Amino acid sequence: MGEGYRTAVDAAAIFSETDLDGRITYVNEQFCAISGYSREELLGADHRILKSGQHGPEVFRDMWRALTAGEVWKGELCNRAKDGSLFWVDSTIVPLFDRDTGELRKYASIRFDVTHKRQMLHSLEWRVGHDPLTGLPNRSCIGELLEATLQRARMAKTSLAVCMLDLDGFKAVNDSYGHDSGDLLLVEVARRLKRFLDPGDALARLSGDEFVLILGDRHGPPCLQDSLDRILRTLAEPCMIRGRSISVSASIGVTRFPHDDDDADTLLRHADQAMYLAKQRGRNRYHLFDVSLDKEVKATHQTVEEVRHALHHGDLSLHYQPKVNMRSGTVVGFEALLRWHHPLRGVVPPGDFLPLVERTDLIVDIGEWVIDRALAQMQQWQAQGCHWPVSVNIAARHFQRDDFVVRLQRLLARHASVAPQMLDLEIVESVAIENLQRVSDCLQACQRLGVRFSLDDFGTGYSSLSYLKRLPTQTMKIDKSFIQDILHDQDDLALTRAVIGLAREFDRQVIAEGVETVAHGELLMDLGCDIAQGYGIARPMPAWQVVEWVEGYRQPQEWQVKALGAQ
Repeated sequence: MGEGYRTAVDAAAIFSETDLDGRITYVNEQFCAISGYSREELLGADHRILKSGQHGPEVFRDMWRALTAGEVWKGELCNRAKDGSLFWVDSTIVPLFDRDTGELRKYASIRFDVTHKRQMLHSLEWRVGHDPLTGLPNRSCIGELLEATLQRARMAKTSLAVCMLDLDGFKAVNDSYGHDSGDLLLVEVARRLKRFLDPGDALARLSGDEFVLILGDRHGPPCLQDSLDRILRTLAEPCMIRGRSISVSASIGVTRFPHDDDDADTLLRHADQAMYLAKQRGRNRYHLFDVSLDKEVKATHQTVEEVRHALHHGDLSLHYQPKVNMRSGTVVGFEALLRWHHPLRGVVPPGDFLPLVERTDLIVDIGEWVIDRALAQMQQWQAQGCHWPVSVNIAARHFQRDDFVVRLQRLLARHASVAPQMLDLEIVESVAIENLQRVSDCLQACQRLGVRFSLDDFGTGYSSLSYLKRLPTQTMKIDKSFIQDILHDQDDLALTRAVIGLAREFDRQVIAEGVETVAHGELLMDLGCDIAQGYGIARPMPAWQVVEWVEGYRQPQEWQVKALGAQ
């Protein structure tokens, strides 16, 4: 390597050279600084001096197989510094050949320190999957946790109980003594519940004062009921919180596997239904879900059929919620949101019926109808001189169909005057990773048509550096559950900052959902997120109101001042 090139590389990266036996022949100052070894200690030493033990032998076999074949090897490696600490580097190792003879002479390694990114990701993954108050698993991973427990129970042919627990009178504690005391009470409840966990059991906090207990084989209903009685008595014992004696009780809903042999989501729903009945019947008690009397199945079927009728008879419509650049005051697009005009219930929001419909193929028909209507609406706006992209949510079942890309292509062809880049399909994390390779291939095929993709509700699922690398989405949307509390919750603020940092690292646009106040927008702009949507900007509106709203929209004075101050 010429001196000019080496000087440039030395300034930009961690650089070293080794001979064909793997012995170090050159290192730069950055290599010494990160490894903790002096140049004298490194020169002549085997490269294994940095071995961390974090990688299997197959990693290095593949590396040397590529290098000895004259190929460049790239990958992330964990190394161990002289003081024993670990650091991660993004490495590119290049074989260098003699110009005259063509023989392999040595290997040059260019590394970049990615330790901070790894640490940030680890912290993010933990926060995504755990409740920071109690340290318990949270709602985002309870489904996966329960599914794994169910699989073990099926293989071992054992039983288990899924218990949904809600504290009675918890709101009164918050109102009387403050949220800090309420938080301390939740920590104490979690501590008491942990006493009842046997190996293989699990405990999670869903939200607020809701907990889930997964109890393994208790050798039949009598033993399970005895455990539940003891749990109720334990939770009813007074707690000393900041010098005050505070008493609450609990209502518990229980469903039992294999008596209730269903998937994880359904078991959780059944336990939740049973808990509601326990509260209705007086609280401080448990109620066992009765599969034979499950009316919910009939209600679901009825709802699905009503929505099917609504689709075919024009009772569905789209509302549009604007996305704005808070810094410039520009409207940059809209999200299409489904509404059901029920003859008796009025306008029904999607959260009240889509979760039921998503378990059927009807969701595919609805999804295609939404895409078709959104494209038609963009076509109408274009005729008025308005060019706004629109994002549409799509469900997991779309990716389960082999003809999804073909059907999407037909929809685009039906509205050929609308550029495919104007359509943005939003997928949630959990959908994306159920079949990561299939979804990734599908996304790439759609993007070849020109369609854009966004990763919706980011931070509530299974966020991972590898998923972000393999999912070619252009945008990440931060879930509103984090945004709403960033003004007073340091954990949500830290998580939001981390997500924005990851988006920047992966060259993704980031959008914040759930911006409800001017102060939310100011803080997000400080964090580096300029694009947002939420009730603080505008509620979803029918299409006929959109043009007039855009013409009248003015960014808040506080946002204008902040934007001018940054110039």
